[in-house]
Amino acid sequence: MIFKKLIVNVLILAVALMMPVIGFADEKQYEPTWSSLDSRENPQWFHDAKFGIFIHWGLYSVPSYAPRGTYAEWYWHAKDGDQTGKHQAAVGRANAINDFHNKVYGADFEYKDFREDFTCDMFEPKEWATLFKRSGAKYVVLTSKHHDGYCLWPSKEASISYGMPWNSVDSGPRRDLVGELTDAVRDEGDIKMGLYYSIWDWFNPLWPEEDQPTNRKKKGNDITRQKYINEVMVPQFKDIVNRYAPSVIFSDGDWWMDDEKWETKPLLAWLFNEAPNKEEVVINDRWGKVRKKHGGYFTTEYGSGFEDPSIIWEENRGIGKSFGYNRQETYDDYNSEELLIYMLCDIVSRGGNFLLDIGPTADGRIPVIMEERLIQLGEWLDINGEAIFNSRRWIRDCQWSEGDIYAYTKQEFHHGIPDPILEMAKTPKKNQARKECYFTAKDDKLYVLMTMLPDCGTFVIKDLQLDSSSEIRMLGVEGKLEFKNNKKNVEVILPHLNPSKLPCKHVYVLEVSNVN
Repeated sequence: MIFKKLIVNVLILAVALMMPVIGFADEKQYEPTWSSLDSRENPQWFHDAKFGIFIHWGLYSVPSYAPRGTYAEWYWHAKDGDQTGKHQAAVGRANAINDFHNKVYGADFEYKDFREDFTCDMFEPKEWATLFKRSGAKYVVLTSKHHDGYCLWPSKEASISYGMPWNSVDSGPRRDLVGELTDAVRDEGDIKMGLYYSIWDWFNPLWPEEDQPTNRKKKGNDITRQKYINEVMVPQFKDIVNRYAPSVIFSDGDWWMDDEKWETKPLLAWLFNEAPNKEEVVINDRWGKVRKKHGGYFTTEYGSGFEDPSIIWEENRGIGKSFGYNRQETYDDYNSEELLIYMLCDIVSRGGNFLLDIGPTADGRIPVIMEERLIQLGEWLDINGEAIFNSRRWIRDCQWSEGDIYAYTKQEFHHGIPDPILEMAKTPKKNQARKECYFTAKDDKLYVLMTMLPDCGTFVIKDLQLDSSSEIRMLGVEGKLEFKNNKKNVEVILPHLNPSKLPCKHVYVLEVSNVN
């Protein structure tokens, strides 16, 4: 009897010891091929989040200058990069930045000398995180390293490769900016923390001479390029993943070289197999000439996103026309509260996420106008957030009025006045159709995001029929609204509200229940 019990106990122990092994064997391992990497489903949280905050912050925040309408974070490239063969606008930007630099800092003042002026002495990570929470954002993405190679965490690879302190712990503020903000954001709860990481360093000494911005022939020596990849890019990437477990990795700097040369597929296989938060992490599509082809989600930048419902995408843009803080920008360069609310609704109605950028100052302040815009978005979301968060694209994303539907170019989305999103929703050209509302959906609920309140007191939802089980409410207003089926449409009787009792500004949301 004792022998039998001993045998049983041994068998139980053996099975128990085998269980982790069996579980590991069943766990999917990703291979360094796009077919394998693309088979990974995006974590659910990213589909639900809808709204995030981008932060461009680094040495370029010291001069914080570029001609209006251009990117201030490209200061070093414009100042010292080769402009041969560049289009006229790029040459003009380079000339303007060099003139500014020589006048303000002097011709002998180098980009590296900005390190000691990047003080961050006003940076209070808890205050930033509180603001982000107040904005309603569900995730944050900070530039851990932009194309200038300067790191906001204690990257030894950066300092070794540059031959001088080239991170925020060994120079400048002497602080781990990534670590401090990561902790503060996560302490707020219900906000994911992500990191932007540029796989390219413009002037890294390990780059082949041919591939430096001062001599961009793009014929680089593969051996020296691999030295940069193996000694800087790969260890840096693994370092930020292991240290901070970012929920999002927004890669960039990829566009001029293919993914084979960047060697990004093995890096992503490592991420999906070995990251401490491998079930949570989300990646974009910027891994070496594979944009809009491969990656976790596709990105557009100062664009209009995608119309294909099967694509997972995110539009990223600044509150102004620059990602990094630009002192040259004026009030007219910043998007209004109204436009940002329209942008959010338009993007989410078409199935996208909205990553809205702020550019802090070199001493660590978020410009007040940017704070105000984030707070205004948060106030709108306090009332209408259920139509945004966790929602999905409906069978149609919007309802058009009569008229012509105009196709805008990317240039118009970046520089259009008025902005195309505002023009489509509120101020259409003569004979141009207007987006009367956006749609989102959640379970059996339809949300109708009206871009204007009609003067007649009723709103018609076209091509929809409801039965007696349905109810309609306006978010932020008590009580049910009356409605009736009218031929193929639903006519909703809107509440009579004087301006002081409106639930929100700019876009007003109807919640329709029991929609088939």
